[in-house]
Amino acid sequence: MLLCDMLWAMSVAVRLPRRKKAASAPQAADLLAWYDRHRRVMPWRARQGERTPPYAVWLSEIMLQQTTVKTVGPYFEKFLTKWPTVEALALASLDDVLRAWAGLGYYARARNLHACARAVVERHNGIFPDTIEGLLALPGIGDYTAAAVGAIAFDAPAVPVDGNVERVVTRLYAIEEALPAAKPKIKELATSLLPSQRSGDFAQALMDLGATICSPKRPACSLCPWHEPCVARAEGRQEEFPHKAAKKEGKLRRGAAFVVVRDDGFILLRTRPDKGLLAQMTEVPGTAWSHDFNLADAEAGAPLKAGWRRLPGVVEHTFTHFPLELTVFAARVPKSSKAPKDMRWSAVKDVHDEALPTVMRKVLAHAFAMPAPARGRLRKSAR
Repeated sequence: MLLCDMLWAMSVAVRLPRRKKAASAPQAADLLAWYDRHRRVMPWRARQGERTPPYAVWLSEIMLQQTTVKTVGPYFEKFLTKWPTVEALALASLDDVLRAWAGLGYYARARNLHACARAVVERHNGIFPDTIEGLLALPGIGDYTAAAVGAIAFDAPAVPVDGNVERVVTRLYAIEEALPAAKPKIKELATSLLPSQRSGDFAQALMDLGATICSPKRPACSLCPWHEPCVARAEGRQEEFPHKAAKKEGKLRRGAAFVVVRDDGFILLRTRPDKGLLAQMTEVPGTAWSHDFNLADAEAGAPLKAGWRRLPGVVEHTFTHFPLELTVFAARVPKSSKAPKDMRWSAVKDVHDEALPTVMRKVLAHAFAMPAPARGRLRKSAR
């Protein structure tokens, strides 16, 4: 029996490969040397040896949350042109800010942006706090944004941990624990790598490494400055990390949207409530979005009496917590038609200036691409 146990143990040892160790510990100096050669050029990033103004860092970091660099670029430049300082942004109306933000998504960011600008002006005379604690006290600034602004603008000893940084660190140390539970450990390990100087460059270098080299699929490990110390690479398991807990998929919601245009080229719009999803954004009238929406009853929720025509197909959109399908109804009404309570007529030719969220832009694109009702064809200028 003893001999059998020994043979079994030997067979298991043969079958299970030993965990490999990295050849060396990761060094911040190696990453910074790589960054000095390969840093990305972006509208909000200062040239080498210079420091980005806090306002530009903060503005870009708020915009970059849940959004790609490519998408953010034009919005960032538009905001800086309209509001070149935090004081100018604070003086703007929230409606103007929402209009400029339209299409960028996650609209709570725009409301927090405006509130934060006002707080910086009212509490700090237009000067951003240079400490993590001071930044955290501002509206709409959480741990990540405070660390990013603190490090990049003021060289504070902090590491902002976004999705790119999580991927780099989980691979570097082969962290088996799944996200989001692994976040504290990732933060601790990332902070342990922080050099005594150049915190801002180190933060941006980590972001660039994750975005350009340590990509989700087929990472370019041979080009990585941390090729040798990366445990996941040593084990040939780099694409397995980070591990993520299974995501609960939200239940589908459905509803109806009503696109009505007057004969003189005006479209009926309204503003969403001050709180909740897409708060204070502009939309075409519609029903509530629900799991048990009944299409047969949709026209009962129309904003006014008209010859409504149901358009083929549906508009699909996915929010963070649930997918949505909207059936679109279209109609034309006489020039004399009055707007119902809490609604307004807006010129179709100017609709692109409205604070329309992406889902509503999809609705209008769907409506104006379809054959119009009998009273005439909808003008394509609203697309």
